[in-house]
Amino acid sequence: MAASAGQADSAGSGSGAGFESESESESESESESGFESGGLSRRELDILAFERKWWKYAGAKEEAIRELFGLSATRYYQVLNAVVDRPEALEADPMLVKRLRRLRTSRQKSRAARKLGFQA
Repeated sequence: MAASAGQADSAGSGSGAGFESESESESESESESGFESGGLSRRELDILAFERKWWKYAGAKEEAIRELFGLSATRYYQVLNAVVDRPEALEADPMLVKRLRRLRTSRQKSRAARKLGFQA
């Protein structure tokens, strides 16, 4: 546990450590402006990368979210849902975005069914 906290400290809070691209120096000026050439910010790209690989990290997903992004789980999912709805995200990673959209729709249907008293 101490090692992962040290990694988060050395990477800086909220930077999405471990998800930077190999061309980090090329996109430094783009990162400062907050947007990559594809229309998604560095943080949004990091969130998509995390969703693609989060199961590789030991511990709870919520803990990894807090360490990597400095966000509560609730805020992270709000940001993720906004990212998933963007056409740029679909262009960046179509399979992942479609899977996340399907999962979200499935959860929404289950919630609605429970609310109405149906078995889901």
